[in-house]
Amino acid sequence: MISRRDFLYRAAAVGGTGLMLNTMSAWGMGIASRTSEPPALSGSGKGRKVVILGAGLAGMTAAYELGKLGYEVRVLEARDFAGGRCQTARKGFALTELGGEEQRCRFDEGQYINHGPWRIPLHHQSTLHYTRLFEVPLEVMVNDNDHSIVYLENGGPLARQRLRPAQIKADMRGHVAELLAKSVKDNQLDQQLSVDDKRLLLDYLAHEGQLDAGDLRYKGRSGRGYAVNPGAGMTPGPGAASDPLGFKELLASRVGNVYSAVQDFPMQNTMFQPVGGMDRIAKAFEKRVGRHIRYRAEVQSLRHGENNVTVTYKDTASGKLQSVTADFCLCTIPLSVLRMVDTDFSPGFKAAIKQVAYAPVGKIGLQMKRRFWEEDDQIYGGHVLTDIKGINTISLPSSGWQKKKGVLLGYYNYQTAAIEVSAMTPQERADFALAAGEKIFPAYRESFDSAFSVAWHRVQYNLGGWADWNDDSRKNAYPKLLEGEGRVLLAGEHLSYLTGWQAGAIESAWQQLARIHERASA
Repeated sequence: MISRRDFLYRAAAVGGTGLMLNTMSAWGMGIASRTSEPPALSGSGKGRKVVILGAGLAGMTAAYELGKLGYEVRVLEARDFAGGRCQTARKGFALTELGGEEQRCRFDEGQYINHGPWRIPLHHQSTLHYTRLFEVPLEVMVNDNDHSIVYLENGGPLARQRLRPAQIKADMRGHVAELLAKSVKDNQLDQQLSVDDKRLLLDYLAHEGQLDAGDLRYKGRSGRGYAVNPGAGMTPGPGAASDPLGFKELLASRVGNVYSAVQDFPMQNTMFQPVGGMDRIAKAFEKRVGRHIRYRAEVQSLRHGENNVTVTYKDTASGKLQSVTADFCLCTIPLSVLRMVDTDFSPGFKAAIKQVAYAPVGKIGLQMKRRFWEEDDQIYGGHVLTDIKGINTISLPSSGWQKKKGVLLGYYNYQTAAIEVSAMTPQERADFALAAGEKIFPAYRESFDSAFSVAWHRVQYNLGGWADWNDDSRKNAYPKLLEGEGRVLLAGEHLSYLTGWQAGAIESAWQQLARIHERASA
């Protein structure tokens, strides 16, 4: 008898993760995730001072929680606003990348693009803890829409067609279910299953793939859509079902390189976003800790001794140097920026900081005069997935339904593609995004109003989208950086396994402020 584990490996190889997970469910197996809570700390920090470098979510989380314990907190922030990468571009927002021209957002009032964090998964309970506590209203963010579009430029027999994810999902699952069902029925699998396992598996596959009860053939299903939708009068719909995509054509198209029926762990079909923009979270923190923040305070040097830490900073408005001394320092500056600050860290600690790369990341928001994706194609939220070079994802807004205008994400690119596109001027980036988008939506260019883009690796106080760890840096640098040095501890999304997520910044701050409190109390 072969084990169920071995069978699941075979199922995953043939049908992908989705088939494996559904088979687990059919056999009564499942997976769960953990949640997080703020540290439950007792005692008082009264009489102790902590200087926090950076007013991103990690810095403001620490300021808020330490302030509740009575610590005197000073936050130094190089920008003239708080939030770090938790930014939203709306009318009047300005950004000048290193070596680039100033961009000033010209969207209409009420329109915006979250050019920083984009979404909140349901199991990021640390982020949701503060949206609940601070009463930041949330709305559903459509992260996976079966009625959106998959467009493959290099899709072989399916190239340059507007495919619906529902078609791909239904037809791939149907064809794979047919293949497996016939193999089980005809004893063609290499492994042996018990009689009960075979019966249960065949029952599951027949329902999963909506196979013909007689010959176990997949002939299409209503979930993939109709050639003519059901309606009133003499429009039955089911009598005009659309033909399924061929199994060989789907395989030859390599559609799996772009589309997967099951998302990665953080990605649920429905996620959350704050009403009015992601920066509502940053502003909620800022409302509570803003009195502790010194803006336009660019850190120049950091010195730590046995009993205290001294940070020198430049007031970028006046150019004057000032300093602050505290019992402890929590540094949330991205490592890509921290490596250029004058510190007296040990050579080993400095080497660990330099070992961590940061991901080049680019986004562009395109305001459209008309919501053609809704009006012409009945797509409400979700992503358009494509292999068009430099685009990766086009994301459609999950708010403002049926309004006249809307802002969509024209590309979300990484690594080499992000570097290449970031070398363009803002106008060239907009033209690049429009040229790609009009291949998928005929009304794309004629509906265009204005654009706002960001290349995070060219933003002065970030120099990257998120920490891009590899196995070697996780093994050698991560433990050292997590430990900190002397009275200086580090926090941020980079000091977590949730890199690139707001939850990583928040939970990292929770961990490190608890360590500061433990040492201060001792």
